Amino acid sequence: MDLNLLVPIIIVAALVVFVVVSAVRVVPQARRYNVERFGRYRTTLEPGLNFIIPLADRINTKLDVREQVYSSQPKPVITEDNLVVNIDTVLYYQITDPRAAAYEIANYLQAIDQLTVTTLRNVIGSMDLEQTLTSREEINTRLRIVLDEATGKWGIRVNRVEIKAIDPPVSIKEAMEKQMRAERDKRAAILHAEGERQSKILTAEGTRQQEILVAQGDQQAAILRADGEARAVDLVFQAVHRNNADPKVLAYKYLETLPHLAKSGNTFWVIPGELTQAVRTITEAFGDHSRMGAPATDKGSVESPPSEIEDVEGSRELTSGGPPSLDAVAADDRAAELAQASVNDAKAEAAESGIEKPLDRDPRR
Repeated sequence: MDLNLLVPIIIVAALVVFVVVSAVRVVPQARRYNVERFGRYRTTLEPGLNFIIPLADRINTKLDVREQVYSSQPKPVITEDNLVVNIDTVLYYQITDPRAAAYEIANYLQAIDQLTVTTLRNVIGSMDLEQTLTSREEINTRLRIVLDEATGKWGIRVNRVEIKAIDPPVSIKEAMEKQMRAERDKRAAILHAEGERQSKILTAEGTRQQEILVAQGDQQAAILRADGEARAVDLVFQAVHRNNADPKVLAYKYLETLPHLAKSGNTFWVIPGELTQAVRTITEAFGDHSRMGAPATDKGSVESPPSEIEDVEGSRELTSGGPPSLDAVAADDRAAELAQASVNDAKAEAAESGIEKPLDRDPRR
Protein backbone atom coordinates (compact mmCIF):
# COMPACT_ATOMS: atom_id res chain seq x y z
CA MET A 1 0.00 0.00 0.00
CA ASP A 2 1.26 3.42 -0.85
CA LEU A 3 2.49 5.47 2.05
CA ASN A 4 0.57 8.49 0.81
CA LEU A 5 -2.73 6.61 1.18
CA LEU A 6 -1.81 5.09 4.57
CA VAL A 7 -1.32 8.40 6.31
CA PRO A 8 -4.82 9.81 5.54
CA ILE A 9 -6.37 6.51 6.58
CA ILE A 10 -4.60 6.68 9.93
CA ILE A 11 -5.68 10.29 10.45
CA VAL A 12 -9.30 9.46 9.61
CA ALA A 13 -9.26 6.46 11.96
CA ALA A 14 -7.84 8.60 14.76
CA LEU A 15 -10.52 11.19 14.19
CA VAL A 16 -13.22 8.52 14.29
CA VAL A 17 -11.85 7.13 17.52
CA PHE A 18 -11.66 10.61 19.04
CA VAL A 19 -15.21 11.41 18.02
CA VAL A 20 -16.53 8.16 19.40
CA VAL A 21 -14.69 8.59 22.67
CA SER A 22 -15.83 12.21 22.93
CA ALA A 23 -19.45 11.34 22.15
CA VAL A 24 -19.87 8.49 24.64
CA ARG A 25 -20.30 9.24 28.38
CA VAL A 26 -20.87 6.65 31.10
CA VAL A 27 -22.48 8.14 34.22
CA PRO A 28 -22.10 6.15 37.52
CA GLN A 29 -25.00 5.38 39.79
CA ALA A 30 -26.14 8.25 42.08
CA ARG A 31 -24.33 10.78 39.92
CA ARG A 32 -25.69 13.55 37.71
CA TYR A 33 -23.79 15.38 34.94
CA ASN A 34 -24.90 18.78 33.69
CA VAL A 35 -24.21 19.17 29.91
CA GLU A 36 -23.76 22.56 28.22
CA ARG A 37 -23.91 23.12 24.47
CA PHE A 38 -21.96 26.12 23.31
CA GLY A 39 -21.97 27.43 26.91
CA ARG A 40 -25.68 27.01 27.56
CA TYR A 41 -27.29 24.37 29.76
CA ARG A 42 -28.71 21.60 27.61
CA THR A 43 -29.48 18.55 29.77
CA THR A 44 -28.53 16.44 32.75
CA LEU A 45 -27.10 13.03 32.07
CA GLU A 46 -28.64 10.14 34.03
CA PRO A 47 -26.71 7.07 35.25
CA GLY A 48 -25.75 4.73 32.40
CA LEU A 49 -24.52 5.14 28.80
CA ASN A 50 -25.09 8.60 27.29
CA PHE A 51 -24.10 10.29 24.01
CA ILE A 52 -23.16 13.89 23.41
CA ILE A 53 -21.96 15.87 20.45
CA PRO A 54 -18.23 16.24 20.58
CA LEU A 55 -16.84 19.75 20.46
CA ALA A 56 -20.37 21.17 20.81
CA ASP A 57 -21.39 19.66 24.15
CA ARG A 58 -19.35 19.61 27.28
CA ILE A 59 -19.93 18.45 30.87
CA ASN A 60 -20.04 21.44 33.22
CA THR A 61 -20.66 19.96 36.71
CA LYS A 62 -20.71 16.49 38.22
CA LEU A 63 -22.98 16.20 41.26
CA ASP A 64 -23.53 13.47 43.84
CA VAL A 65 -27.26 13.04 44.61
CA ARG A 66 -26.76 10.83 47.67
CA GLU A 67 -27.52 12.17 51.15
CA GLN A 68 -24.46 13.92 52.48
CA VAL A 69 -23.25 15.12 55.87
CA TYR A 70 -21.89 18.56 56.55
CA SER A 71 -20.36 19.47 59.93
CA SER A 72 -19.90 23.16 60.58
CA GLN A 73 -17.33 24.79 62.81
CA PRO A 74 -18.39 26.04 66.27
CA LYS A 75 -20.05 29.42 66.01
CA PRO A 76 -20.47 31.92 68.91
CA VAL A 77 -24.09 32.60 69.79
CA ILE A 78 -25.48 34.96 72.45
CA THR A 79 -28.36 33.73 74.62
CA GLU A 80 -31.19 35.81 76.04
CA ASP A 81 -29.37 36.15 79.39
CA ASN A 82 -26.28 37.59 77.57
CA LEU A 83 -24.06 34.53 77.71
CA VAL A 84 -21.86 33.58 74.80
CA VAL A 85 -21.95 29.91 73.90
CA ASN A 86 -20.25 28.05 71.07
CA ILE A 87 -22.56 25.83 69.04
CA ASP A 88 -21.59 23.51 66.19
CA THR A 89 -24.15 21.73 64.06
CA VAL A 90 -24.40 18.75 61.74
CA LEU A 91 -26.56 18.87 58.59
CA TYR A 92 -27.88 16.01 56.49
CA TYR A 93 -28.81 17.24 53.02
CA GLN A 94 -29.48 15.83 49.56
CA ILE A 95 -29.40 17.34 46.04
CA THR A 96 -32.81 16.91 44.43
CA ASP A 97 -32.31 19.18 41.39
CA PRO A 98 -28.78 19.11 39.87
CA ARG A 99 -29.55 22.00 37.50
CA ALA A 100 -30.67 24.34 40.33
CA ALA A 101 -27.78 23.28 42.55
CA ALA A 102 -25.34 24.20 39.79
CA TYR A 103 -26.93 27.34 38.39
CA GLU A 104 -29.08 28.86 41.16
CA ILE A 105 -26.27 29.35 43.70
CA ALA A 106 -22.54 29.51 43.41
CA ASN A 107 -21.59 27.59 46.59
CA TYR A 108 -24.51 25.88 48.27
CA LEU A 109 -22.40 24.53 51.18
CA GLN A 110 -21.28 28.00 52.23
CA ALA A 111 -24.81 29.29 51.84
CA ILE A 112 -26.17 26.51 54.04
CA ASP A 113 -23.49 27.19 56.67
CA GLN A 114 -24.21 30.91 56.86
CA LEU A 115 -27.95 30.35 56.88
CA THR A 116 -27.52 27.88 59.76
CA VAL A 117 -25.54 30.44 61.80
CA THR A 118 -28.08 33.24 61.32
CA THR A 119 -31.00 30.92 62.12
CA LEU A 120 -29.23 29.66 65.25
CA ARG A 121 -28.66 33.19 66.48
CA ASN A 122 -32.32 34.04 65.98
CA VAL A 123 -33.48 30.91 67.79
CA ILE A 124 -30.95 30.94 70.66
CA GLY A 125 -31.39 34.69 71.16
CA SER A 126 -34.92 34.07 72.42
CA MET A 127 -33.82 31.43 74.98
CA ASP A 128 -31.80 31.53 78.15
CA LEU A 129 -28.90 29.17 78.82
CA GLU A 130 -30.88 26.57 80.75
CA GLN A 131 -33.59 26.47 78.10
CA THR A 132 -30.96 26.24 75.39
CA LEU A 133 -29.35 23.22 77.03
CA THR A 134 -32.67 21.45 77.53
CA SER A 135 -34.45 22.34 74.24
CA ARG A 136 -32.26 20.77 71.60
CA GLU A 137 -35.15 19.02 69.90
CA GLU A 138 -37.03 22.30 69.51
CA ILE A 139 -33.93 24.03 68.13
CA ASN A 140 -33.32 21.22 65.64
CA THR A 141 -36.90 21.34 64.38
CA ARG A 142 -36.89 25.12 63.89
CA LEU A 143 -33.54 24.99 62.11
CA ARG A 144 -34.68 22.26 59.75
CA ILE A 145 -37.87 24.14 58.82
CA VAL A 146 -36.01 27.38 58.04
CA LEU A 147 -33.21 25.67 56.06
CA ASP A 148 -35.61 23.46 54.14
CA GLU A 149 -37.63 26.50 52.98
CA ALA A 150 -34.52 28.48 52.00
CA THR A 151 -32.67 25.68 50.20
CA GLY A 152 -35.67 24.39 48.26
CA LYS A 153 -35.07 26.80 45.35
CA TRP A 154 -31.43 25.70 45.27
CA GLY A 155 -32.41 22.15 44.44
CA ILE A 156 -31.33 20.93 47.92
CA ARG A 157 -33.44 19.28 50.62
CA VAL A 158 -32.26 19.47 54.23
CA ASN A 159 -33.36 16.19 55.81
CA ARG A 160 -32.07 16.70 59.31
CA VAL A 161 -30.23 19.22 61.50
CA GLU A 162 -28.56 18.20 64.74
CA ILE A 163 -26.75 20.30 67.33
CA LYS A 164 -23.50 18.49 68.01
CA ALA A 165 -22.26 20.47 71.00
CA ILE A 166 -23.12 23.50 73.11
CA ASP A 167 -20.11 24.87 74.98
CA PRO A 168 -20.84 27.54 77.62
CA PRO A 169 -18.03 29.68 79.12
CA VAL A 170 -15.63 28.17 81.65
CA SER A 171 -17.09 30.16 84.57
CA ILE A 172 -20.58 28.92 83.68
CA LYS A 173 -19.29 25.36 83.52
CA GLU A 174 -17.80 25.67 87.01
CA ALA A 175 -21.07 27.12 88.35
CA MET A 176 -23.02 24.33 86.69
CA GLU A 177 -20.71 21.73 88.21
CA LYS A 178 -21.20 23.25 91.67
CA GLN A 179 -24.95 23.29 91.13
CA MET A 180 -24.92 19.66 90.00
CA ARG A 181 -22.79 18.71 93.01
CA ALA A 182 -25.22 20.52 95.33
CA GLU A 183 -28.15 18.74 93.69
CA ARG A 184 -26.47 15.38 94.12
CA ASP A 185 -25.70 16.14 97.78
CA LYS A 186 -29.31 17.22 98.27
CA ARG A 187 -30.64 14.04 96.71
CA ALA A 188 -28.24 11.97 98.81
CA ALA A 189 -29.38 13.73 101.99
CA ILE A 190 -33.02 13.24 101.04
CA LEU A 191 -32.47 9.57 100.32
CA HIS A 192 -30.60 9.16 103.61
CA ALA A 193 -33.40 10.91 105.52
CA GLU A 194 -35.99 8.77 103.75
CA GLY A 195 -34.04 5.66 104.68
CA GLU A 196 -33.83 6.69 108.34
CA ARG A 197 -37.52 7.59 108.36
CA GLN A 198 -38.48 4.24 106.87
CA SER A 199 -36.19 2.47 109.33
CA LYS A 200 -37.78 4.26 112.30
CA ILE A 201 -41.25 3.51 110.99
CA LEU A 202 -40.44 -0.17 110.60
CA THR A 203 -38.82 -0.25 114.05
CA ALA A 204 -41.86 1.44 115.61
CA GLU A 205 -44.20 -0.98 113.86
CA GLY A 206 -42.12 -3.90 115.08
CA THR A 207 -42.14 -2.55 118.65
CA ARG A 208 -45.87 -1.97 118.42
CA GLN A 209 -46.50 -5.49 117.20
CA GLN A 210 -44.24 -6.85 119.94
CA GLU A 211 -46.07 -4.91 122.64
CA ILE A 212 -49.42 -6.01 121.24
CA LEU A 213 -48.35 -9.64 121.25
CA VAL A 214 -46.93 -9.34 124.78
CA ALA A 215 -50.14 -7.67 125.98
CA GLN A 216 -52.21 -10.37 124.33
CA GLY A 217 -50.03 -13.02 125.97
CA ASP A 218 -50.37 -11.32 129.37
CA GLN A 219 -54.10 -11.06 128.83
CA GLN A 220 -54.43 -14.73 127.98
CA ALA A 221 -52.20 -15.66 130.96
CA ALA A 222 -54.27 -13.47 133.31
CA ILE A 223 -57.47 -15.01 131.96
CA LEU A 224 -56.09 -18.50 132.43
CA ARG A 225 -54.84 -17.67 135.96
CA ALA A 226 -58.18 -16.10 136.86
CA ASP A 227 -59.98 -19.11 135.42
CA GLY A 228 -57.75 -21.45 137.44
CA GLU A 229 -58.25 -19.47 140.64
CA ALA A 230 -61.98 -19.34 140.03
CA ARG A 231 -62.10 -23.07 139.54
CA ALA A 232 -59.97 -23.60 142.65
CA VAL A 233 -62.24 -21.37 144.73
CA ASP A 234 -65.25 -23.12 143.29
CA LEU A 235 -63.80 -26.52 144.17
CA VAL A 236 -62.92 -25.34 147.71
CA PHE A 237 -66.37 -23.82 148.14
CA GLN A 238 -68.03 -27.01 146.92
CA ALA A 239 -65.79 -29.13 149.17
CA VAL A 240 -66.59 -26.97 152.21
CA HIS A 241 -70.31 -27.18 151.61
CA ARG A 242 -70.20 -30.81 150.64
CA ASN A 243 -68.30 -31.79 153.80
CA ASN A 244 -70.30 -29.37 155.98
CA ALA A 245 -67.19 -27.85 157.58
CA ASP A 246 -67.40 -26.76 161.19
CA PRO A 247 -67.21 -22.94 161.77
CA LYS A 248 -64.41 -23.63 164.21
CA VAL A 249 -62.28 -25.10 161.40
CA LEU A 250 -63.06 -22.08 159.24
CA ALA A 251 -62.05 -19.77 162.06
CA TYR A 252 -58.78 -21.62 162.47
CA LYS A 253 -58.06 -21.35 158.74
CA TYR A 254 -58.97 -17.68 159.00
CA LEU A 255 -56.25 -17.17 161.61
CA GLU A 256 -53.75 -19.10 159.50
CA THR A 257 -54.38 -16.77 156.55
CA LEU A 258 -53.60 -13.56 158.44
CA PRO A 259 -49.76 -13.84 158.25
CA HIS A 260 -49.95 -14.14 154.46
CA LEU A 261 -51.57 -10.70 154.07
CA ALA A 262 -48.17 -9.01 154.28
CA LYS A 263 -46.69 -11.15 151.51
CA SER A 264 -48.89 -9.77 148.71
CA GLY A 265 -46.96 -6.51 148.42
CA ASN A 266 -49.74 -4.29 149.78
CA THR A 267 -48.61 -0.99 151.28
CA PHE A 268 -51.54 -0.77 153.74
CA TRP A 269 -53.62 -3.43 155.44
CA VAL A 270 -55.95 -3.49 158.45
CA ILE A 271 -56.58 -6.36 160.80
CA PRO A 272 -60.35 -6.87 160.56
CA GLY A 273 -62.66 -6.65 163.58
CA GLU A 274 -63.72 -10.25 163.11
CA LEU A 275 -60.41 -11.30 164.66
CA THR A 276 -61.96 -11.18 168.14
CA GLN A 277 -64.81 -13.36 167.02
CA ALA A 278 -62.34 -15.83 165.45
CA VAL A 279 -60.30 -15.93 168.67
CA ARG A 280 -63.47 -16.47 170.67
CA THR A 281 -64.48 -19.33 168.38
CA ILE A 282 -61.09 -20.98 168.82
CA THR A 283 -61.36 -20.50 172.57
CA GLU A 284 -64.73 -22.16 172.67
CA ALA A 285 -63.33 -25.00 170.52
CA PHE A 286 -60.48 -25.62 172.95
CA GLY A 287 -62.90 -25.34 175.90
CA ASP A 288 -65.28 -27.92 174.46
CA HIS A 289 -62.36 -30.21 173.76
CA SER A 290 -61.20 -29.96 177.37
CA ARG A 291 -64.68 -30.69 178.69
CA MET A 292 -65.03 -33.68 176.40
CA GLY A 293 -61.70 -35.06 177.56
CA ALA A 294 -62.47 -34.61 181.39
CA PRO A 295 -63.44 -37.80 183.34
CA ALA A 296 -67.05 -38.19 184.41
CA THR A 297 -67.75 -38.01 188.17
CA ASP A 298 -71.01 -39.86 188.18
CA LYS A 299 -73.06 -42.02 185.93
CA GLY A 300 -75.95 -39.63 185.78
CA SER A 301 -73.89 -36.95 184.28
CA VAL A 302 -72.56 -39.31 181.61
CA GLU A 303 -75.74 -41.01 180.66
CA SER A 304 -78.05 -38.03 180.68
CA PRO A 305 -77.25 -35.35 178.06
CA PRO A 306 -76.99 -31.79 179.27
CA SER A 307 -80.05 -29.71 178.93
CA GLU A 308 -80.36 -26.67 176.76
CA ILE A 309 -80.36 -24.46 179.81
CA GLU A 310 -77.03 -25.86 180.93
CA ASP A 311 -75.51 -25.36 177.45
CA VAL A 312 -76.65 -21.81 177.38
CA GLU A 313 -75.34 -21.15 180.83
CA GLY A 314 -72.01 -22.84 180.02
CA SER A 315 -71.54 -20.81 176.86
CA ARG A 316 -72.58 -17.70 178.70
CA GLU A 317 -69.94 -18.37 181.29
CA LEU A 318 -67.29 -18.70 178.55
CA THR A 319 -68.29 -15.51 176.80
CA SER A 320 -69.38 -13.37 179.72
CA GLY A 321 -66.25 -13.81 181.76
CA GLY A 322 -67.73 -16.10 184.48
CA PRO A 323 -65.47 -18.33 186.51
CA PRO A 324 -64.09 -20.81 183.93
CA SER A 325 -62.37 -24.07 184.71
CA LEU A 326 -58.62 -24.49 184.65
CA ASP A 327 -58.67 -26.31 181.29
CA ALA A 328 -60.81 -23.57 179.76
CA VAL A 329 -58.41 -20.93 180.99
CA ALA A 330 -55.45 -22.79 179.55
CA ALA A 331 -57.26 -23.20 176.21
CA ASP A 332 -58.11 -19.52 176.21
CA ASP A 333 -54.49 -18.61 176.90
CA ARG A 334 -53.33 -20.98 174.16
CA ALA A 335 -55.71 -19.45 171.61
CA ALA A 336 -54.63 -15.95 172.61
CA GLU A 337 -50.99 -16.94 172.24
CA LEU A 338 -51.69 -18.39 168.75
CA ALA A 339 -53.56 -15.25 167.69
CA GLN A 340 -50.82 -12.99 169.10
CA ALA A 341 -48.17 -15.12 167.36
CA SER A 342 -50.06 -14.77 164.08
CA VAL A 343 -50.28 -11.01 164.49
CA ASN A 344 -46.57 -10.78 165.41
CA ASP A 345 -45.59 -12.82 162.35
CA ALA A 346 -47.62 -10.52 160.14
CA LYS A 347 -45.99 -7.46 161.71
CA ALA A 348 -42.51 -8.95 161.34
CA GLU A 349 -43.02 -9.67 157.68
CA ALA A 350 -44.40 -6.20 157.12
CA ALA A 351 -41.38 -4.69 158.92
CA GLU A 352 -38.99 -6.66 156.74
CA SER A 353 -40.65 -5.28 153.59
CA GLY A 354 -40.14 -1.73 154.90
CA ILE A 355 -43.83 -0.96 155.25
CA GLU A 356 -45.33 0.24 158.51
CA LYS A 357 -48.49 -1.68 159.45
CA PRO A 358 -51.22 -0.39 161.74
CA LEU A 359 -51.84 -1.92 165.12
CA ASP A 360 -54.06 -4.95 165.51
CA ARG A 361 -56.95 -2.99 166.89
CA ASP A 362 -60.49 -3.23 165.82
CA PRO A 363 -61.20 -0.12 163.71
CA ARG A 364 -64.74 -0.07 165.03
CA ARG A 365 -63.59 0.55 168.59
